[in-house]
Amino acid sequence: VQLQAFGGGLVQPGGSLTLSCAASGFSFDAFAMSWARQAPGKGHEWLATIDTGGDSPTYADSVKGRFTISRDNAKSMLYLQMNGLKPEDTAVYYCTIRTAWGTRGQGTLVTVSS
Repeated sequence: VQLQAFGGGLVQPGGSLTLSCAASGFSFDAFAMSWARQAPGKGHEWLATIDTGGDSPTYADSVKGRFTISRDNAKSMLYLQMNGLKPEDTAVYYCTIRTAWGTRGQGTLVTVSS
């Protein structure tokens, strides 16, 4: 099982960024998928989950209305569109199978700063 997140970078407050996650080694379309993050010096935080068909996504209150999770089962890809970024969104972002933190692979760093 491999999960590799990418697309992070430095963005100004109020800006947007889209993260991607490439999945391999398992039947991607058979599992709900999630995004989570870990800010420096803090524990991990679940952000969003999407079911196998891409319907009925759920979000943490901290990102609801700003972030959008989506998936492309044909490409085994998971996405996170992030708008209205805030300094407190600075973290390493990971994709996970269901909400299992232990399944995370390589994360991508998002830094929100002016």
